[in-house]
Amino acid sequence: MLSVVLYTGPGCHLCEDAMALLAQINQPIDVKKVNIRNDAELYHLYGARIPVIKREDTHAELGWPFDNATLEQFLK
Repeated sequence: MLSVVLYTGPGCHLCEDAMALLAQINQPIDVKKVNIRNDAELYHLYGARIPVIKREDTHAELGWPFDNATLEQFLK
């Protein structure tokens, strides 16, 4: 099963949109949500870019904006 990290923040409606897109993917995915506000380093890395999806296997990142087709290609 593919594992990804979804970097999020409190009250982030774009993060909710990204989570909804992940739920539509037709393959099993383990999604770990990480609130960047809980870590100063993550906040500096992703604060202006969230939501960001990071693959655990390749460490590749996909930042917003993305659509279903882009997300599916990223997860292949």
